[in-house]
Amino acid sequence: MSDTVTLVIVDDNIGSLELLSTALEQPGLNIYTASDPEVALDLIVDKHAQIVLTDLVMPKMTGLELLDRVISFDPAIEVILMTAHYSSESAVEAIRKGASDYLNKPVSLPALRARIGTMIQDARRRLRNNELEDELVASSPFEQIIGASPAMWEMYSRIRRIAPHFRTVLITGPTGSGKDLVAQALHKLSPAATGNLVVVNCSAVVETLFESELFGHVKGAFTGATADKVGLVEHASGGSLFLDEIGDMPLGTQAKLLRTIQNQEVQRVGSLQARKIDFRVIAATHRDLRAMIRDGKFREDLYYRLSMVELTIPSLAQRKEDLPLLVRHFLSKFSQQFNKPVRRLTQRASIAISRYNWPGNVRELENAIGHACMMTLSEVIDLPDLPPYLRSDASASVDEPNSSHMTIDQADAASLLEDNERRMVSDALAKSGWNQSEAARILRIGRDALRYKMKKYGLTEPGNS
Repeated sequence: MSDTVTLVIVDDNIGSLELLSTALEQPGLNIYTASDPEVALDLIVDKHAQIVLTDLVMPKMTGLELLDRVISFDPAIEVILMTAHYSSESAVEAIRKGASDYLNKPVSLPALRARIGTMIQDARRRLRNNELEDELVASSPFEQIIGASPAMWEMYSRIRRIAPHFRTVLITGPTGSGKDLVAQALHKLSPAATGNLVVVNCSAVVETLFESELFGHVKGAFTGATADKVGLVEHASGGSLFLDEIGDMPLGTQAKLLRTIQNQEVQRVGSLQARKIDFRVIAATHRDLRAMIRDGKFREDLYYRLSMVELTIPSLAQRKEDLPLLVRHFLSKFSQQFNKPVRRLTQRASIAISRYNWPGNVRELENAIGHACMMTLSEVIDLPDLPPYLRSDASASVDEPNSSHMTIDQADAASLLEDNERRMVSDALAKSGWNQSEAARILRIGRDALRYKMKKYGLTEPGNS
């Protein structure tokens, strides 16, 4: 990744532009100048500027107005205001609106070089941090699991120790925390890796069909059993059986499963003959099985058989230091899925994500980033692109479902993305009075990108079609 930083200087005085650009010139710094604030805004967007140096008093647009527009595009951009009409009131207003500094003209060039030099170092540090995060995402996955926090490294260590030896293992953790990925890792690192990993979602199987699905049946065992059927347990012979949400398994089936595990043999429904099998069992649940045992809803003997080894997955709230890695991973995933070059989050979007408690864990974060990647029309996700519940001051309740939580369906994503994009481009053009520069700034994209989208969706100014 290049560590080149971009600076845009804005001043209606051409002489000042030449003086400042010459004084600040240095290797690794691209400097662009503009005497027109409208042109400057296009440069800032198109060139992905990290630093803006602007005069306060200019025709068409003041420096404070330019500051507002820049901050609305990307709050991470450093903006320095310069003025020959310094006042403490205007300085306070500028800083309150997000300016990094407020300098009095004539500006001391050595002091300005030092100030810009510090900003360049900060910008390069951010670029390097982004590069390091990309490298860490690339190197950190443990069998497709993303996380580099101490809690996750401890879990990885336990998986490595357990996988070669387990016959049964119980995975516990909140909904959306990645129990399925842990199950896949255990199977892949076990001696049964060459066999099948057969997945049974216990909450999705109709209770009356549970035994038939799990253990199979013989022809004539019940009405509709027109042929012998191999159950999922037999399919797992030589491999592993993953019983997801085992707390939802009926009690009667639990008893038969216990015998199957203990004896390593399966008896199909309607058959008197038991078949020898060799399989490992990975069970997972978000429920408190001990409480279910006390309530008579789960067999104690099965629990102790399964929980000889127990793995607990930390919630996302317990490993918030993994948020940047996970966000970076999902940005990459949805950028490819939606064919959109989404690079990063603004500071305020990152703050909203870091402050939220994520009751839905990694799955909820994935859906939120997918939503944002779908909604943004630029390369940067900002606060308005996030789902509404993340923009609200009040945290979403853990117990109440939130209609704003969005699941991305790959089959519908492309169509929904294009419908949303066309509407947003059309709205921006109408709002700007079909001023393309203004519409591009509203959308936080360059003018060339706007023209491409107008052509793509056949959008023409009324009366010019």
